[in-house]
Order: sequence, then structure tokens, then C-alpha cells
Amino acid sequence: MPRDIPVGNGQLLITFDALYRMRDIYYPHVGRYNHTSGHVQRFGVWADGKFAWIEDSGWTRELRYKADTLLTDVRLVNESLGLEIVCHDCVDFSDAIFFRRFDVTDLAGKPRDVRLFMHLDLSIAENPVGDTANYDPSTNGVVIYKQDHYFMANAADQHKNGIDHWAIGTKRVGGAEGTWRDAEDGQLGRNAISQGSVDATVGFNMQVPANGSTSLHAWIVCGESYDDVKGLNTKILDTGPERMMARTEAYWRLWCRKEPTDTSILPERVRDLFYRSQLLMRTQIDSGGAIIAANDSDITQFGGDHYSYCWMRDGALVTYGLILTGQSELSRNFFRYCARCIEPGGYFLHKYSPTGALASSWHPWMLQGQRILPIQQDETALVVWALRKHFETFRDVEFIKDLYVPLIAKPAEWMLEYRDHNGLPLPSWDLWEERRGVHTFTVAATIGALNAAADFATEFGELDRAAAFREGAERMRGAMKRHMFHEQAGRFARLVQPLGDGTYRLDMTCDSANYSLFAFGAFDAADERITSEMRALRDRLWIKTDVGGCARYERDYYHQIEHDDLEAIPGNPWVICTLWQAQHAIAIAEDAETLKKEVLPLLEWAVDRAEPSGVLAEQFHPRTGDPISVSPLTWSHSTFVIACMEFVRKYHALTSKPQTAHA
Repeated sequence: MPRDIPVGNGQLLITFDALYRMRDIYYPHVGRYNHTSGHVQRFGVWADGKFAWIEDSGWTRELRYKADTLLTDVRLVNESLGLEIVCHDCVDFSDAIFFRRFDVTDLAGKPRDVRLFMHLDLSIAENPVGDTANYDPSTNGVVIYKQDHYFMANAADQHKNGIDHWAIGTKRVGGAEGTWRDAEDGQLGRNAISQGSVDATVGFNMQVPANGSTSLHAWIVCGESYDDVKGLNTKILDTGPERMMARTEAYWRLWCRKEPTDTSILPERVRDLFYRSQLLMRTQIDSGGAIIAANDSDITQFGGDHYSYCWMRDGALVTYGLILTGQSELSRNFFRYCARCIEPGGYFLHKYSPTGALASSWHPWMLQGQRILPIQQDETALVVWALRKHFETFRDVEFIKDLYVPLIAKPAEWMLEYRDHNGLPLPSWDLWEERRGVHTFTVAATIGALNAAADFATEFGELDRAAAFREGAERMRGAMKRHMFHEQAGRFARLVQPLGDGTYRLDMTCDSANYSLFAFGAFDAADERITSEMRALRDRLWIKTDVGGCARYERDYYHQIEHDDLEAIPGNPWVICTLWQAQHAIAIAEDAETLKKEVLPLLEWAVDRAEPSGVLAEQFHPRTGDPISVSPLTWSHSTFVIACMEFVRKYHALTSKPQTAHA
């Protein structure tokens, strides 16, 4: 089930599913650890002898955010209970505190005895062994802890501080379902402590007047010690939970509107998703610099692993979106993280954990008895390319100084070494992580990186390096024309395989990744070969159903839905692939009307695919439009942001309209 309305601050990330059940709690890093292991954290309501969990069919749910902020706006109605509940969730912008405000309204026209129950099914540090849960009488809250991870659940209303009910017990041991079952009669057993594979349920009493409303604030605080969580609990009570939530709401509005970019040319719903996408990107970025691909634990059921890692390619392209929107602090953090991760040889391996450790991989170090580098070369190249975009925007010379050798010069020199006799890169894995060869995407990204490194080297006075990097890029571009372009087809191959005699076997499968030919500066977007390429990709990869959108490539097997009519449905539509078409249309537009005509429908396609909250998945069902794979995908949102920013800039350039702040 796709994740929706995530809230976070770079050290604590909370995700919900489409039924408004909390599913993931990541702390102290975005992506590490997931202290729920994906298990459902239940939320239930008891009223006048009736009980309903939020996943029950009697509820109608609207899951959204307040505009331009990371404060949720969730409306829940249960006609059988005669209640409406409006919930606002957020993670404090500074501290590791998750807040939830409940506004409960009677719909039955009579005074109500209402009890809310929150269930915590933690597996601390992703392991249920050795956890402890206990009721803390000094705070009237429940603390669950193991080693240096502590969590406290507590609440307050206008009359009192602390929870009214609690149950602590075992789960998934000896047939025990968990303490959540204890809530269904409106009472909890008040066991004081339990250890091992434990869970806890806490409850709050609310007296709701006839046709009126009553409010309550609940929270979960996270820390490294008992004193940490007790201290944060005290801070909440001293400051006031409402005040802390209000300042968090204001902070995120300031954050996403910090730059005075005139976005008035964008249709309102496109503009709304533009700002929402920036905020959703932020929830997936760790304060230590790692940009996580996605934090949706349900994907582990598909492949036994997840997306809670930093791929440097994804990170670099997401960072480009951050650069375009002026988020220089986050882009600097990412490049510092890259400098910590890069291998001594000047390249990146497959992917990395949020803390910078080498992550799981399926790329072998030996193939057919020969030692190989288990890399995707485009990941190294795109970090250099993105760093140049950062510097061209912010001109922060002091920042670049320490990164010049490890993150620019050494990677560029490695890219020159890692070439065949024709000047093309040696084989590596593709951006889809499925094939090994010499890929158009990789070659284009490497050309962009070598030119970026040449610009840096020129500015640092190393003219010999600059000349070598520039010559390497030009030679690679020439080799690309000679060996990767098929004259009869009028298209570039998606990859070529060396045959051992200086020639290559071409794979002419249409692949959306060939947008790279113009995206990183290898060729001009208006070059006849590039326009022909992009037309062919659009014709062959557009989904010919009411859903529309572009597939990754012909006969794409990943989460494949359609197996028969592959002409109409070559694969599932992806946000990034569809918006790559938009980026090309932006690049070649010569007048404002053509720009709007060609690009806005593609941006609106992405809006149509988003959840009501604005969350975008990786890909979608080609017939129903339902989200498939992980959600939200950070790359989907960053590509939408990039396309919007490129559209706005191109429009202003074509109309010579000065940019002013949009009201």
C-alpha cells in the first residue's frame, strides 16, 4: 500500500498508508532505522460502547496537507459512531517529536464519551528482541526503549497532562496478537512493564458536547536516553504543543517560499504540486546529507530489500532540483556526504546507507572469471555535473575549495582512465541497474561531468587538467556519434556491447533514458538527431490508454502489468520518463505559446497521477492509474520541480518578463 502524507525534519520521518495508519518510524536518520519494520501502528476510536479501527470500512478518509507546509490535514468521518475527527500531524521542525492534534466533533446531536487509542508496535533498531515498554508515573506516559533508542508516547488536553489508559504486553510470541486487541472494549489493562517482543497501546478520554468539538494533542518523542525523552516531554508541556505545531507550520511555509520566483504562469494545481513536491523531497533527505530514494517499507515484500538508500545518481538529480529552488544548505550537505562516501579510486559504488556505509548490492565484483568494478558510472559523473550546477548558482568558492580534489579532479581523472581505445567509457551497469554495457545515458553523463570538471580546473588555474578533461569530453562525443548512432534508424542505441575488435553490437530498444543526450550538455537539444530521438521515444513509449504517460523502455518487465498488448502498453508509465519529454520540449521551445502548449499537458499529467495529498509514486498501473512500487519516490518529485523551474525560466526568457515575487 503506497505511503501517503509523510512528515519529517531530517532526523525523524513518519509515514502513513492510504488508510491513515502509521507504518514507518525512521530515527535518528531518514532511512535508518525503521523502528516499526513496516508493521501497522493502529489508531482506534471508542464511543458510547462502539469501537472502530481506522482501517474499518465504516470510515471515510481525506488525507491531505495544509497548503505549503508539512502539517497534515486529515478528515475522518464514521457515521455509525456519529463522529468527525480532524487530525493534524507534523514532526517538529527542530526536535525529534511527532505531534498529532485531534479535533473530535459530535454528529449525533448528543454529549459523547469518546476514547482514542494509539497502538505502538515497535521493533527497535529493526529487531523486536530485547525491547522494554513501561508506564512512567512521573510523566504519565509510556516509554519503549532498547539500548540508545527511546520513545515516549504521551498526550495533553486543556484539563490534564498524560494518558488515561495504557496496556503493555507481548506481541507475536506464543500466539499473542498484541495489546491493541485490549482496546476494543474501551478499557486497557494497565500492566506496568513488559520486555522482549513488546507493544503498547495508550488511550485518551474525551468528553465531546452535543454538536460540539473537543481537542487533544498527542505526541511521540524520540531520544538516546531516558533523560532525553523526559526532557523533550517537559519542553512540550512548558512551550505548549499547539505553539510548537504552529511554529513548525510557519517554518515550512517559509522554507518552501524562500525564493521570490514568479510561478504565476503555472496553472494553480501545477503550482500547488510544485511547492508540495519540494516539501515531500525534504522529508526524504537526511540531515547528514544523504538523499534517500524512497522510504516505503512495503517494497520489501517484492524483492526482500527496500529503497531507503542513497543512490548517487538519484541524489545528484534531486540536488539539481534543490539548486534550482535555492536550497543551497541541502545541496552542500549532499556534496559533503558524497565526499565522505567516494572510493579512494575516485568513483562511487552502487549505493550507500544514510550514514555513508556501503549498502546492499546485486552488482558482482567478478564476471565470467574476470574482476570488474561493480559500478554504475553515471552515478560518479552526475555528482560532478551537479556540483558544477551548484557552483554556477551559488559561487561559494570556500565550499568548493575542499571538494575540488576528491569530488572533481580525481573522479574526472578516473573517468579518463576508465575508457576504451575509442574514447568511450568501459562497460558498467545502467541507470536501471539491469544491464551491463556502454550506455547512452552513461556516456552523456560522463561528457557532462568532464566538461564540468574542465570548467572547474580552468577556474582553479590547472590548465593542463582542464585541457585533458575537455579533450576527453570531445573525443567521447565523437565516439558516441560514430559508434552509438544508427544512421538508418535515425536514433541512438540505448547501449552498445564491445565485440573485441573495436566495434560494438547496438541495442536499439527505445529507452527513455536517452533524454540524457541533451540533459547534461552532450548535444544541443535542438540537434536534429536529438529531436528525432525524443520523437521516437514519445511515439514508442507513450501509454496508449486513458492513463497515458511514458514507459521506461520497450517491454519493461519491472512490476509489469501488461504482457500481451506491448505495442499499446510497452511498460508502466513513470513520472520521471514522462517529464523528461517535458524537459526536452522546454529546451527547444522558441515562443511562449508553443512552450505552454507542449509542456503544460505533461505537467498536468503528473498532477493527475498524484494522490490528493500530492504524493507521487514511482510508476502507475497503465489501465487504472493506481500507484505501483514505492511512494513517494523522491526522484519523481524532484523531476517535477526541475521541469516546473525550467518551464518558468524559459517562459520568462521568451517573454522577457522580469521575475518578481508571486503573491
